[in-house]
Amino acid sequence: MWRLEYPWLLALLPLGWLAYRYLPSYVQRRGAVRIPFFESVARSVGQSPQRPGVRRDGWQLALNVLVWALLVLALARPERVEPPLEHRQPVRDLMLALDISQSMETQDFVNPQGKRVDRLTGVKTVVADFIARRKDDRLGLIVFGTAAYPQAPLTQDHATLNVLLDQISTGMAGPNTAIGDAIGVAIKQLEHAAERDKVLILLTDGNDTGSAVPPDRAAGMAADRHIIVHTIGIGDPQGQGEEKVDFDVLRQIAKATAGRFFSAQDQASLQQVYATLDQITPHEVREFRHQPKQDFFWVPLGLAVLLLGVWHLSAALRGRLGRRNADPNADPKAGQKEGVWKST
Repeated sequence: MWRLEYPWLLALLPLGWLAYRYLPSYVQRRGAVRIPFFESVARSVGQSPQRPGVRRDGWQLALNVLVWALLVLALARPERVEPPLEHRQPVRDLMLALDISQSMETQDFVNPQGKRVDRLTGVKTVVADFIARRKDDRLGLIVFGTAAYPQAPLTQDHATLNVLLDQISTGMAGPNTAIGDAIGVAIKQLEHAAERDKVLILLTDGNDTGSAVPPDRAAGMAADRHIIVHTIGIGDPQGQGEEKVDFDVLRQIAKATAGRFFSAQDQASLQQVYATLDQITPHEVREFRHQPKQDFFWVPLGLAVLLLGVWHLSAALRGRLGRRNADPNADPKAGQKEGVWKST
């Protein structure tokens, strides 16, 4: 798209006509010899002296009009605007912490087709769908069992994140459950993030059995760093040992960090949990738009200079050829010493 950056400068176009109409004509001053019998000398040589004036040349007038229009157009700064370039930057960093302890092998999750699958398989299916819906967020993945490990750092490369999610299996991090350590690893991953919102979604089917940092203390550290922790408990809260899910601890963690606690007993309810999380942490990005511009003011400016140069060059050549045609044997420099008849 073509446009003028300063179109209001086109209002200067009439100034050329006003200057031509109301300013006095320019007359070049020349030296002259004043003699008392000038009229007699003029009659003796058959000359008719006239006062100096300006010879009107239609071509030169047209050139001046065109050059003025080109200069004003250059001042208005014509430019070509390219299609806008958009850059989308996320405003939220979101970590997913998944329990992969031995108990995640329990086949009590019912998928949408009515078949029983192990808990980890059901969780991975739901998490993969959640990742697909957060295409502009930076997401990271933490896995934890006896210890907690970052499986994937914060990234917008969701294809690689899905590959790493698919590669996790139960028992990789040990048979126990370290909820506090998982929150601690998430804090380290989010600590240096520059985005406005920082969220951790923690999913577990067990109770904490030996974290280096107790879950309540880890939750307090997350709250101090403005990290929201949403907790999801799956499994039987009435179970024993590792089979028991401590919903009270998960509620306390969520409450301490201004997050929410959810309970999911099967894949359908877990799907609903992640749909709710998608609503309470809405998709949001910052959009940066930039329109590349190419300046073309040099085109009318260069054309104006070129026209003036061609005009003056042709005028000089015409003058030289005219003097040679008038007197082929005359010295070219002689004409420069000749005077001009003017009345005084």
